[in-house]
Amino acid sequence: MLAEVLGCFAGRFGRVEPRRAAAGFVTGLLSDLEVKTCWQLAERAGHARPDAMQRLLYRAVWDADAVRDDLRQLITDRFGGPDGVLVVDETGDLKKGIRTVGVQRQYTGTAGRIENSQVGVFLGYAGADGHTLIDRRVYLPASWTDDRDRCQAAGVPDEIGFATRSELAAEMITAALGAGVPAEWAAADEVYGNSAAFRAHLRGHQLGYVLAVSRSHLVPIDGGKTRVRADRIAADLPASAWQRRSAGAGSKGPRFYDWAWLDDVCTDADPDDGGRHSLLIRRNTTTGELAFYRCWTPRPATLAQLVRVAGIRWTVEEAFQAAKSQVGLDQHQVRRWDSWHRFTTLALAALAVLAICAADATHNDPTDTGLIKLTVNEVRRLINACIIWPISDLAHRLHWSGWRRRHQSPSPTSPLRTPPQP
Repeated sequence: MLAEVLGCFAGRFGRVEPRRAAAGFVTGLLSDLEVKTCWQLAERAGHARPDAMQRLLYRAVWDADAVRDDLRQLITDRFGGPDGVLVVDETGDLKKGIRTVGVQRQYTGTAGRIENSQVGVFLGYAGADGHTLIDRRVYLPASWTDDRDRCQAAGVPDEIGFATRSELAAEMITAALGAGVPAEWAAADEVYGNSAAFRAHLRGHQLGYVLAVSRSHLVPIDGGKTRVRADRIAADLPASAWQRRSAGAGSKGPRFYDWAWLDDVCTDADPDDGGRHSLLIRRNTTTGELAFYRCWTPRPATLAQLVRVAGIRWTVEEAFQAAKSQVGLDQHQVRRWDSWHRFTTLALAALAVLAICAADATHNDPTDTGLIKLTVNEVRRLINACIIWPISDLAHRLHWSGWRRRHQSPSPTSPLRTPPQP
């Protein structure tokens, strides 16, 4: 599978050197290295210097978006199906300084507060056989797009202007559908569900959705004549309105919640879209905590279908966790626009290896082994145990120890001063 993933985009490199560097880069991301920067990946690949890995992210000639397209096609060929779900979410990386592309003090769910951080918006795909991430966008706040000199210093193309996170999500969904990704549904959290423009964009694609909204979200009822807070609607529901259903399998078995479905309400600004608007409410069976979803389908749907899509939204959280803990998605030390997209794309390639291997193993394994399903974490352990052998050559290890200590020397006469970050 590693060879298949690397092979799907090998033709995007015009020279053998960057193609080999990309293969070593993805393999290094799958390794058991604790830190996965260009230095560590170069040492792991047997290089004497990090130049090839840094050049791959900075100066080498290749199109990260084209590689992304190849990966997206491979993933949808493996996981694609008529009930596919496109899942949008964002994740933040805490940063120091002000020169890394997109960084500013902003809220990030990674820290749960406002921090100096960089935010990326990602698109996941979930099919019947598996799920993983298929696209990415770095979010540029207005403080960046209003400062063209700052953008130019970070390599941001001149045509890139300000776009909200929901607009970036809409761009990725449009690109995926235009590329033939089979999907009938979209799911996202409150950041996107609260956006009327984002909901309208999905309806324009005739894409059914189950989008989380805030408890204070104003729900239009009575044909849009009245707007009522979502939590107020929930408070007025009788006990008979709730049904207990599973939102899918979790690590400890089915995830049961109580659900209330108010069909044919929540009409948006376009009442003649031909679809069915509704409000879905989820209640935790233990804590009583409520969650709310704006739903729309181009054709009549069932409660079971909406509950399934609501449950699938959590696959993007699982993908983020795997991407960060297993393939170093958040360990890049790059500052420029192209370098961020290149590193992130190669991380998605490494994640695809794990996701497809785990899905294939689940599909092929017998059901009576008494073992849990093969996880992406265990797949990476097996890859390291069976395929990726660490370099134990003493001279190579000592060479890199010397390289690191010279390169980190504060002396201005050091022959290996730290170059600009890619």
